[in-house]
Amino acid sequence: MIILRKVTKLQTLIPPKLLQTLPNIYDTENTKDPTCHIKLFTPDSNWTWYITEVSKEDFTCFGYVVGHESELGYFNLKELESIRGPLGLPIERDIHFTPTPLSEVKKLH
Repeated sequence: MIILRKVTKLQTLIPPKLLQTLPNIYDTENTKDPTCHIKLFTPDSNWTWYITEVSKEDFTCFGYVVGHESELGYFNLKELESIRGPLGLPIERDIHFTPTPLSEVKKLH
């Protein structure tokens, strides 16, 4: 018997197996140089989100956000899936991004 399940946008953005490997929210708050595990971006704009940790209950993330300013902050994956850039393109995950220390990511921006 085959069971078909609807794949959500969130599962497309970050597959469940990958999501489970991320540190839980607040797990790295005392880490001097946490690792950015996932890079999300708008392909038609200049916004980028680097995830260092995530709540698996409500999908709140903490990480480095690059937009008008560059700053550490909280954001929610469910909210991000509704964001569109100027050309109407959704946020994507950089599948070629490898986990990188935050200090190195900051040097890029």
